[in-house]
Amino acid sequence: MLDPETTRHEDLRSGTGPWRPALQRPQGRPLERDMRCDVAIVGAGITGAFLAEHLTAIGLDVVVIDRERGGFGSTAASTAMLQWEIDLSLRELAALYGFERAAEIYQLSFRAVAGLGSLVEKLALPCSFARRDSIYLAAGNVGPRELRDEATLRERAGLPGSFVEHAALLNAFGFDRAAAIVSPGSAEADPLCLCHGLLAAAARAGARMIRDEAVAYDDAGRSVAISLSGGATVEAAHVVLATGYVMPDCVNDDLHSTASSWAIATVPQSPQALWPGPALVWEASEDYSYCRTTLEGRIVFGGEDEDFADPDRREKLDPAKTEALRARLHALLPQARLDVDFAWSGAFGQTADGLPLIGRVPGGPRLFAAYGYGGNGITFSFLASRLLGGLLRGGEERWFRHFAIDRPRPA
Repeated sequence: MLDPETTRHEDLRSGTGPWRPALQRPQGRPLERDMRCDVAIVGAGITGAFLAEHLTAIGLDVVVIDRERGGFGSTAASTAMLQWEIDLSLRELAALYGFERAAEIYQLSFRAVAGLGSLVEKLALPCSFARRDSIYLAAGNVGPRELRDEATLRERAGLPGSFVEHAALLNAFGFDRAAAIVSPGSAEADPLCLCHGLLAAAARAGARMIRDEAVAYDDAGRSVAISLSGGATVEAAHVVLATGYVMPDCVNDDLHSTASSWAIATVPQSPQALWPGPALVWEASEDYSYCRTTLEGRIVFGGEDEDFADPDRREKLDPAKTEALRARLHALLPQARLDVDFAWSGAFGQTADGLPLIGRVPGGPRLFAAYGYGGNGITFSFLASRLLGGLLRGGEERWFRHFAIDRPRPA
């Protein structure tokens, strides 16, 4: 695990991605005197940004605290494939929790992408957002039979998508794989511009941005006193921890772990080198690769995950992982140019069941948190803002328990 006291942005990612900061990013400032608020959000990455926008929109007085520049941690390392499909297939998730619960979780994820898209359009956020299909390719031990069964299960759950056999897949998209499931309802974006646009919208609605470090939380009274390294205190009725892949000691669970992933972005490709759509592409295997395009015609290609979080160890592997990703890209798309303009790596959080940790922090009645997103980072960040918004308004729905921090570990 990453040490919350010493980990900084440079420990969360290395290299450079293709994303560029938006001009509208609000500047955080040191707090010179104590203040009060309804909700203090600790963390100004994409999760904190969604929370700040939503909680101000529903009328809460919000303060966002981050010791570094908002969005320049793990958010800047995201490939921003906004998928509703979860790391665990519907079949795998149903084996853990039963079909009805698994189907509801998938439906919630599907609606989260739709809601995210509607929010981007409503706020007119300049973040290169585009709706996309997804292509779930046969790979490893998952072949046509398994994908056909998965497609049938998704249809039973009321989810969109079609099973596509080899010949039709090759003809329509150029992928020489045994089969795939092609589904509508996903999207893509520039994660840094999305984050900054949301923070700017929150600031316009009254959210205050504080550039300081939260060093202690005292929730013994009727509110939470957050001590900042600069000496001031923020007193909040509630605190939401959105510190990405750096979990404070007060959040204890046995579901979450932190791993490392790598990605590249090629030079802009000719239209003939890209697949039609252009859809989001990922493989139906445990060690899967994934790719998307950008509006400039680059291919963003990621994978080669490793189950460790040590930043020095991760950086040492950067050159070898870049070459491994180029080889995988060539195997998938032989016609693509393999020249790389950007290469980067970063930490990411994962859970044993592929689901995030969102809700009340056990033992902290005024503490809430959102962690553990896996391959659905930004989708689950949006979902977290709506779930926590419901809790902070005093409401609770049955489905909130699907993502509870203290849910039982699956067998």
